[in-house]
Amino acid sequence: MNLTISGHHLDVTPSLRTYVQSKLERITRHFDQVVGVKVLLSVEKQKEKEKRQRAECNIHVKGSDLFAESAHQDLYAAVDEMVDKLDRQVMRYKNRVQEHHSDVRPYLSA
Repeated sequence: MNLTISGHHLDVTPSLRTYVQSKLERITRHFDQVVGVKVLLSVEKQKEKEKRQRAECNIHVKGSDLFAESAHQDLYAAVDEMVDKLDRQVMRYKNRVQEHHSDVRPYLSA
């Protein structure tokens, strides 16, 4: 799996990098056909302090691309929300792929 973590108006510290990597391990534990992951962490220049920290992620899996984003006051909380969204998308994609393959098999045996 290729993992790219970049920051926009933000320096990605080693602790932040390891935090994102540890959170993304949950997705690869559920679905092992992840080809590439691109994470963009940014700080928006908004007047209001709420939801300035933003986390976006593009996951390229075999046959599809999944995208999730989250904005929060705290960057670590934004990463948590983003990974939760991605986890739900990956599980839904995995179920869809498995159901598709289970539908095809009875026709092949006949």
